[in-house]
Amino acid sequence: MTPFTYRRAATASEAARQAGAAGKYLGGGTNLVDLMRETIERPASLIDVTGLDSAIAEQPDGGLLIGAAARNTAVAEHRLVRDRYPLLARAIVAGASAQIRNMATVGGNLLQRTRCLYFYDVDGARCNKRAPGEGCDAIGGLNRNHAILGASEACIATHPSDMCVALAALDAVVHVQGADGARAIAFTDFHRLPEDRPDVETLLRPGELITGIALPPLAFARRSTYRKVRDRASYAFALVSVAAALDMEDGRIADVRLALGGVAHKPWRATRAEAALRGQPASAALFLDAARAELAAARPLRDNGFKVELAQRTIVAVLTQLMEEA
Repeated sequence: MTPFTYRRAATASEAARQAGAAGKYLGGGTNLVDLMRETIERPASLIDVTGLDSAIAEQPDGGLLIGAAARNTAVAEHRLVRDRYPLLARAIVAGASAQIRNMATVGGNLLQRTRCLYFYDVDGARCNKRAPGEGCDAIGGLNRNHAILGASEACIATHPSDMCVALAALDAVVHVQGADGARAIAFTDFHRLPEDRPDVETLLRPGELITGIALPPLAFARRSTYRKVRDRASYAFALVSVAAALDMEDGRIADVRLALGGVAHKPWRATRAEAALRGQPASAALFLDAARAELAAARPLRDNGFKVELAQRTIVAVLTQLMEEA
């Protein structure tokens, strides 16, 4: 492991000053420490931010503000999250073991890196995400778990987070603090598609720290859910996942939120499907048409073509469940 310095920050502004361009922020460490052990990450300094804001606070408009240092377990078990945003609670519980959820932080969850096997194969595989310009062995290799949407010739890795899929569906906002001050980033813009620089994964500027996640008031998110399809029942990353919220009025879809996981380099907001659903009489046939509209842009690889139909079927199943509950 590369030598590094360690400091503990008392405030977000202090953390931003200490980190500089070469430092990394340490929350629960459930991903970063593994990456350092594998020599994929080699930070010159670690800034411990576990003592920063971990509150989950109701806002005057009815939304929630979640401090970036909040543990995943605390978010999943919070009364207001479970009541107003059940898809978020379910996504977190689907994401990892209880031990990891007890350690992992909200801010760290947004920044976890891909679990692509080629990304982790430091000595045996080429990876543009790990070493820009080196090439991508996943494209011609075993790519069953890789992206079918938004990939590029430089990278076909998928984003591993379950929580982030729910946050994408909820139109969350990411609050960050840097040396130049604070700013807010729409969650659907926060993560980047790979294009020709898959190593640049977010819109964060060097040294910026995530300080909180804002959930807007969304009354119909009370009728929402998260479904994860994976190779085994626990402790596995998604082949396909769906986060959805459905607003029904007199048998028609007044509004909808839909996001997919396991299919792209970032949590995938299904805007084409949403547009096809709004204002229409709800039915399984409509759900399938909307799913097909979203997956029309899919570009499956040799081993992952099954994800197209799997995603379509999962979308239909989740929306049908919410329709019946309505």
